[in-house]
Amino acid sequence: MKVQKKMMGITLFAMVALTVAACGTNGQPQPPASEITRQAGDISTPEQTSYASLYQTSVFLGDSITEGLSYHDVLKEENVLAGAGKTAEFALEDLDELVKRKPEHIFIQLGSDDILWPTDHPKEYSLSYYAQLIERIKERLPEASITILSVTPVTAKAEKAEPRYQNIGDYNKGLKELASKVKVGYIDVSSIVADHPDMYDEDGIHFQAKFYPILLDYVKDELARMESAK
Repeated sequence: MKVQKKMMGITLFAMVALTVAACGTNGQPQPPASEITRQAGDISTPEQTSYASLYQTSVFLGDSITEGLSYHDVLKEENVLAGAGKTAEFALEDLDELVKRKPEHIFIQLGSDDILWPTDHPKEYSLSYYAQLIERIKERLPEASITILSVTPVTAKAEKAEPRYQNIGDYNKGLKELASKVKVGYIDVSSIVADHPDMYDEDGIHFQAKFYPILLDYVKDELARMESAK
């Protein structure tokens, strides 16, 4: 898929705290919230910070939708490892690069291309590679927290043009079950799009620049909620 080329300004928001409640299968706890919360607490005003600094120890791994984070200059290139056409299977090829960046927090958002894969059972095919990806990340970056982000829905027009997008809901259900099984975080970001339908790009699949700060704020809030529920 191709990210539409639109340049828009990005508003800097206030402090955030990145935490994940889940633990890895090796029994090692996810990085504690306290240190990240402390770092965010050092920031006194919105003008003094940015998403780039708040997510400086994170890497977002994904496809062209995720790539919009760096394309629209919301995050730095080193915090985004994504590209058009990326699937869970192809993301395995990015593992060495991911390890080089030594992230403390990894957010994975894959699936938009996976459900279009020309195989008899694209969901099962994709999730098997998704599980492999998470397992290998845990092996090589055992101290990093991992959070899966759901696939974002598309517009009715885009779904009509490509009926396989009707499977997004079912695929996300599979992602949630996988996250529970392998003990990583899971955040359903579908409600963001439902609340802000004007954020779609012309193709009804990708998003305008204004979507990404809202996404990062939502991720921050969900992580904080997960932490408080522990």
